[in-house]
Amino acid sequence: PPLQVGVMHPPTMEARLACRERPAGRAALRMRWENLLFLHWAWDAAAIQKTLPAGLRVDVFEGRAWLGVVPFFMRRVHPVGLPCVPWLSDFLELNVRTYVSDASGTPGVWFYSLACHQPVAVEIARRFFHLNYVHAGMKAAFGQKEVAYQSRRQGQTAAFRYAADGAPAAALPGTLEFFLLERYVLFSTGRDGGIFSGRVHHAPYQFAPARVEEWSFLPAAEDGFADSGRPPDHRHFSAGVDVEAWALQL
Repeated sequence: PPLQVGVMHPPTMEARLACRERPAGRAALRMRWENLLFLHWAWDAAAIQKTLPAGLRVDVFEGRAWLGVVPFFMRRVHPVGLPCVPWLSDFLELNVRTYVSDASGTPGVWFYSLACHQPVAVEIARRFFHLNYVHAGMKAAFGQKEVAYQSRRQGQTAAFRYAADGAPAAALPGTLEFFLLERYVLFSTGRDGGIFSGRVHHAPYQFAPARVEEWSFLPAAEDGFADSGRPPDHRHFSAGVDVEAWALQL
């Protein structure tokens, strides 16, 4: 039957796979994401839906929504056609996120916050991508195959120590790992409440289970989520991907 006007339908597998195709046209930015830790907690879908703007629907896997805390390294961030700038192109980022779809059934990511210690990058991202970038004091080191990572945002420090715990592989369509990791669209809102979408493209993540010696729910708590008191339900590590990003569209 025809779709009812105003009814939002969940993404199909066809839509999820289509998002992995490289968009047409010229990308706006190139960068590399490295040493990513994906921490995820299963969450009540109705509770997540209450936090989302009009026009976005919580995306669920087997009836459950997911809340993610993701620290990583941003490397060689630069506009296409321009060189990297040493003091601006490399920095740390930690995002708090969930998974959503828009009215057309396109799956993507909704960011509650993106902490960053590079002030210029924060202001550029706020202005041009309408994302909730926030200033934070951050430091990280990678030694003996283990990452030590800290983020201090509102007077408290979130600390993480993590490493890969197995051989990397790509996620298979239909699995929880595919649902969590294979995301190529971000959504944000403008001042008038309009929904923007932005595309990224990269090779599928090669990920492994993560060995996590230290972790924190604090970044999500700072965004208003009550701590469940339990460890992350899923922990994944990826060494990184080369990324292209396109300009936002309304």
